[in-house]
Amino acid sequence: MTKDLIKKNYQKKIKLFNYYNKKYYDENISEITDSNFDQLKKEIIKLEEKHLFLKSKNSPTSSVGFKPSRNFKKVPHRVPMLSLSNAFSEEDLTNFEKKILNYLNKKKENFEIEYSAEPKIDGISASLTYKNGKLTLGLSRGDGKEGEDITANLKTIEDIPKTISASDFPDEIEVRGEVYIRNSDFIKFDGKFANPRNAASGSLRQKNFEDTKKIPLKFIAYTFGYEKGMKIDVQSDFLKKLKEWGFKINPLNKIIIGTKNLMKNYYNIEKKRKEIDFDIDGIVYKINNFDIQKRLGNVSNAPRWAIAHKFSANSGISKIIDIDIQIGRTGALTPVAKIQPVSIGGVVVSNATLHNEDEIKRKDIRLDDEVVVERAGDVIPHIILVNLSKRKKNSKRFIFPTKCPSCKSNTVKEFNVITKKEDAVRRCSSEGYECEKVSIEKIKHFVSKEAFNIDGFGKKIVEKFWKLKFVRFPQDIFNLDFNKIEKLDGWGKQSANNLSYSINEKKNISLEKFIYSLGIRHIGLENAKLISKYLKSSTNFLLLSKNKNFADLSNIDGIGETQITSIKNFFLNETNLVVINKLVNILEIKDTIQVKKDGLLAYKTFMLTGKLEGISRAEAKSLIEKNSGSIVSNVSKKLDYLIIGEKPTKRKVETAYELKIKIINQNEFLKMLNMTS
Repeated sequence: MTKDLIKKNYQKKIKLFNYYNKKYYDENISEITDSNFDQLKKEIIKLEEKHLFLKSKNSPTSSVGFKPSRNFKKVPHRVPMLSLSNAFSEEDLTNFEKKILNYLNKKKENFEIEYSAEPKIDGISASLTYKNGKLTLGLSRGDGKEGEDITANLKTIEDIPKTISASDFPDEIEVRGEVYIRNSDFIKFDGKFANPRNAASGSLRQKNFEDTKKIPLKFIAYTFGYEKGMKIDVQSDFLKKLKEWGFKINPLNKIIIGTKNLMKNYYNIEKKRKEIDFDIDGIVYKINNFDIQKRLGNVSNAPRWAIAHKFSANSGISKIIDIDIQIGRTGALTPVAKIQPVSIGGVVVSNATLHNEDEIKRKDIRLDDEVVVERAGDVIPHIILVNLSKRKKNSKRFIFPTKCPSCKSNTVKEFNVITKKEDAVRRCSSEGYECEKVSIEKIKHFVSKEAFNIDGFGKKIVEKFWKLKFVRFPQDIFNLDFNKIEKLDGWGKQSANNLSYSINEKKNISLEKFIYSLGIRHIGLENAKLISKYLKSSTNFLLLSKNKNFADLSNIDGIGETQITSIKNFFLNETNLVVINKLVNILEIKDTIQVKKDGLLAYKTFMLTGKLEGISRAEAKSLIEKNSGSIVSNVSKKLDYLIIGEKPTKRKVETAYELKIKIINQNEFLKMLNMTS
């Protein structure tokens, strides 16, 4: 087939894809089955992978399935709509509870945690703001920070009260819940939508609220965001109040104590799933007490006090065709099983992770084995079982490579100084950019969304430009020859100019993003933030390589021996130093802005040693940071206060005395915060 015919065939498929997509999302009409639509999408992706000159901005690889509508105004959430961490086993729940107890500094035998267990409806999240008892604003979840103003559409749902006259209703409150369609109503749509969730999503975001009105949408309330004037102490009482105020709540909600009882309830609900007239995909467990919720707070983009326990994963039987070794940016060798395509939970699976060398040995996974493959939500499919009864007699164990498949360097398992054990992951021993596969992955990381976020410079472009020898190091991105690029198949002057603009736009970057973009092992975005906050400028970051003051990084709370060793090894590599120096000369790296501090502990540094009473170290650190204080990990002249608890480290106390650092106990610390223990 000629290039023109290939392009014509591709464009035809794109046109069809967009037609069906528009019908599905804008008009709520399914003119093609779900499986056939997915097949069309796969065909487009395969064509793009095989022929690099293809690629359209309308491609399914460039678009998101459900874009925010231009017909709705975006409004920030006063309190972010956070996602939840997931649990898939009793062990996950046990660890969840253990973390809570550790944070609260409580022992399980002396402190029982009361949970509100609420079945998780597979619908669309929405928030409703009431002022003086009147519904004034309704938002979609959006990206969690801001949602779409869909007030008019939400007002068409009968389950949602428009006015509430109860005397105990708060002056202002944001009620949150789930919009869904009952299974019994979904059947009546006769194939118009792929599933109830899509039906609810498409219906709720209609341009004309009169169209939404025609759909039998339901709403179940389960929590609140912002509130003013509410006097309720626990989640279970809040749910009761929601019912009194006129909201529908989940009839299967329960108050449960202990993870064993959570599991009993989980299995009972799972058995009842088919009998329930709405889709549920798990159970949400929340700490019932609001005061404890506030103490626990949030970590990253999820609350510490809640978790979603997903129902059992879908599984399928397949056969291992091959075992491929993938190499990541840190040199990690990850084995991936190529399996005979199998449909699991409506998704065709052809790859499954094997995690590492030890996992292959433990499960004795071999080529041609018949295996059970499990897929749980967004978790990468993995092999849970080998059918030994069907194994061929002449099968051989898989030998993990001792040489890097890319650069032929030795592969090693490093000794972990913390666990005192050998790492499970085998790595390419080359450092910096000496290994082709590592280099490619490093550059992919460099341009990724969390790093430089260069629009139009995705993974496929990195691979293509590497193949053409346009890019070998990150600094090459800022020195590309766009005259050559515009002459490539699938490109042109305009697309080359667009890429040039995107790259130049990103020459101004924060120090934390710059550090993160380098792809240093064990230095994620949070650690990069901590380091940038401590070092303050790119000049100081570069000085690390010259002064060798790596030990100073131990003063940063949250940065330990593992991270320091990684940074040290990174700077010991000459290629890395060349890359950094060239980037510093090209880029405008912004110094870390020192946030104005106005808390009770502003401009004061603290260190904790010994066991505190009734409060964990994690909570104490959180209190310090909330009140504009800083935490360090070493006793030095930079330290203002050493907080001592029961059985403090003798050496730390002695050093503090020598340096004339003020030593305070827990009560003195809490007095500084106007608190009592």
